[in-house]
Amino acid sequence: MSERSAWAVGGGTMLGVGVGFFVFEISVFYFVGSIIGGLGVGLIAAALIAKNN
Repeated sequence: MSERSAWAVGGGTMLGVGVGFFVFEISVFYFVGSIIGGLGVGLIAAALIAKNN
């Protein structure tokens, strides 16, 4: 995994955590779901970065 891919995964996870703080008051399950969704977005971005290199 290249450095850019690692940054993409970490950035996606942090984005999910940031969104999760806004929905945390509604339900803790939305918080966990947003973290998992952010991780998924980061993994997709990492795959696209690896494909272009």
